[in-house]
This record gives sequence, structure tokens and C-alpha cells, in this order.
Amino acid sequence: MSAIDFIDYYAIGQRLRAYRIAASLRAEDVASHLSISRAAVYRLEKGEIVKIETLGRLANLLNTSLASLLGIDTEYYSRGEGFFERMRQLEAESTHIYSLFDPYSFLLMSDDYLMHLATMLAESNDQVDNNEYAIILDILKARKTQFYQSEHKIINLISLRNVERFLHLGLVGKLDLSPGKKSERMLFARREVYHLIDLLEQKQITPTIAITEQAIPSFTFQIFYQHKQPIALATSPFRLGELPNVTTGIASVTSSNHAIKLYRHLFDTLWENAAKDKQAIMLLKETLEKF
Repeated sequence: MSAIDFIDYYAIGQRLRAYRIAASLRAEDVASHLSISRAAVYRLEKGEIVKIETLGRLANLLNTSLASLLGIDTEYYSRGEGFFERMRQLEAESTHIYSLFDPYSFLLMSDDYLMHLATMLAESNDQVDNNEYAIILDILKARKTQFYQSEHKIINLISLRNVERFLHLGLVGKLDLSPGKKSERMLFARREVYHLIDLLEQKQITPTIAITEQAIPSFTFQIFYQHKQPIALATSPFRLGELPNVTTGIASVTSSNHAIKLYRHLFDTLWENAAKDKQAIMLLKETLEKF
């Protein structure tokens, strides 16, 4: 069996789509640059790749490396839309996801949260093209829909400090809001935490959470598994909580076993002494009472 038989063409197509979105290119833009049809671009993104030379040209166009497209090097994303699309793809393949987010996983937010996020994003940076935000919101909506249609399990480590800041600031994109708006946004944040508690108590989904009072890293990460086999590790500076950031920073995705092992050890260490199950729910309720 030759080395080419081991190439995961479908995964290459998935990465191509994520990088294209990150580059703010339409399929017709890529087609024009490569002098091929738009249909051919869509076939490439489905993993129907005939020539390695085409991948090299695509890597140059999408400002990445051939090794990254092939999945033998770390993937880097400097724009939120490309990274969130890659998360959607990896989530679709996963049965278990270990996550550390600020304040907690977007997938566990209420259906109203996308509307609030749109408002926060508009407040956070008036210079960003509204179309860019629209693309991000569409991808996030697709991730949320996909999550509720799947059977994978999310294991979410939550920082109590992050939840407290979330409740203290409210769902704001900037700090200089009127007192009336600040109060309203704090109420929206409280509703989100109540929503999380309801999910856990009513067992509408099967998230497993633990709440840590220890200091945690300033970045977020997810570890994706298909049953017991690790798929990828994603780290990100992007934030979907209060004072969101979806435009500035470099996110990465790697399948390095060494990196996955280190991050899983970090996760397990924080998880070990964190509040879980009924204790975690009680801690969330106590935090709501303080705010």
C-alpha cells in the first residue's frame, strides 16, 4: 500500500473550506484564481482532489502551507469565521469534546444568545464589516443546530471567576453603556446562567460540567475525540462571551498526540478538584445570589 492511500482527502477538503472562509473568499473567487470552475472548487472541498499541484496553488492563495492542508502540520486561523467553521467540522466528527471556554461553551448558551452576541459584536468594533459578523453568526447557528441533532457529549470545565465576571459585566460589547443598558445586559447574563442550570437539572442534554475556583489559562481550548481516539486539539484567543473578540488573534488546530496529551493532563488536573454534578449546580446558584 502506498503512502497516498493514507491521505484523508475528506479532511483536506474540510480544511480547504475553513481556510477559504478565513480568507473571505467565495468559491467563485478561488475558481477565478485557479482558472477552474466553481463546481470544481466545491468538489475540492468535498475531498475530490486529483492533483497535488492544485493543493500547492490553493495553499499559496489561502496564505497557508501545503503541510497544513495535508494535516501534517498545525493549522492556523487569524480570522474567527474560518476557525469557527473548522470547529463545526470537528464537532460533527466527535463523540466526546473536552472544553475550557470563557465563560463556558457557546453550545450550552440559550437560543437567544446569538441575538445578544450580534449586539455585542456591533458594539465592540464599529469598523468591522457587518457581513463578516453575519458569516460568523451563521456558522455559530449551524454549530448550535448540529450540536442538538448529534449525540456527542461535551465535558465542560468552567471557571467560577469567569462566570462571576460574566454576571458582573453582563452581555456587553463595550463598557461605556448607560446605567439602564448595563442593568439590562446583566439581566441577560443571569438568564444565560439560569439556562445552563435548567439544562443540567432537567437533563435535556447530557453535558458534564465541573466548576473550578483555581486560576485557569487565559486562552480557550477544546480536545476532540471520536470514541477513545483523539482527533484534534484546538486553541483560541477568540471570545464569545462578554466583550467578545472574533477578529484579533491566531487560533490553531493540531492533531499532535504530544500536544493533546499535555492539554488533556492540564484539563484533568483542573477537573480533579473542581465542583461537579449537584455541587456544581449549587455553586452556580450561590454565584447568582451574590450578583
